[in-house]
Amino acid sequence: MFRLNRLTDYAVVVMAQMSLRGDKVRTAPQISQDTGVPLPTVAKLLNALARENLVASHRGAAGGYALSKPAGEITVAEIIQALEGPIALTACVDGSVGSCESETLCPMRGNWDKVNRAIRHALSGVTLADMALTFVTFGDLPERESRAV
Repeated sequence: MFRLNRLTDYAVVVMAQMSLRGDKVRTAPQISQDTGVPLPTVAKLLNALARENLVASHRGAAGGYALSKPAGEITVAEIIQALEGPIALTACVDGSVGSCESETLCPMRGNWDKVNRAIRHALSGVTLADMALTFVTFGDLPERESRAV
């Protein structure tokens, strides 16, 4: 079964929450409180996302993290690739040559390429802004903000 790991799922939640604040800088504890994702996990994710230039790290007294570009320009595919590497269901089509001893003889390779392209295309068609709509739809934002005040 194709399933994202929990960290990748949390990364989408964290970034979607950040997108609701536009370019406002937020600290890891603030993001943790807003999302319910444990602080150590948020800190780990923010560091990984900063290494991949999906979030920008700001140092100093007013430091924290902000999205590196507008949410409408960040795709779910980019987030997945930042944390899990290339999007591929099978090793033979993720760009790693020699990962399968039957690679040159395999009649399925072309078909798996087609499947992987379709999945990448679908994930590239969904933006972080699309994912953030869930927060507003379910009313999480106002409730969490009122508790933080």
